[in-house]
Amino acid sequence: MNKKILLVTALFITFSTLLSSEICGQTNLNGNNQFIYKLKLIPSLLDENNWTERENNIVKIHFERLKELTEKGTVIIAGRTINSDESQFGIVIFEAANIKEAEIFMNEDPAVKEKIMSAELFPFRVALMRN
Repeated sequence: MNKKILLVTALFITFSTLLSSEICGQTNLNGNNQFIYKLKLIPSLLDENNWTERENNIVKIHFERLKELTEKGTVIIAGRTINSDESQFGIVIFEAANIKEAEIFMNEDPAVKEKIMSAELFPFRVALMRN
C-alpha cells in the first residue's frame, strides 16, 4: 500500500511541476515559449492632432512587421483596443526561445524602438484559441 501511495505522490508531483512550468511560460511540450507584450501609446499621441507623418509611418512599419511575423508563424495574435482614451492598449502574443530573445523581439518593434509606444513583456500561455 505504501508503494502505491509513493507512486501516486510521485506522479502527482511530476504532473504538477510540468503543469506549473507550462503555466509560467516555460518550455511547452512542443519546445516553444509563448510571451505577450502590452503596448501603450506615449501620452502625447493620445490626441490625434499630435500625430505627424513620422508617427503614421512608424505604425505602418510596425503593422507590416507584425503581419509578416504572423505569416511566418512567430506571432500568434496581435491587436488593440478600439477606445481612444488613456486606457487603450495593444497586445502581441508570440513565440520565442527564451525570455532574452523575447525581450529582443519586443524591443525591435518599430513603435517601441522609435519610442512612440512603451511596452511591457510577460511570459504567457495560450490556453484556448478559436480556429
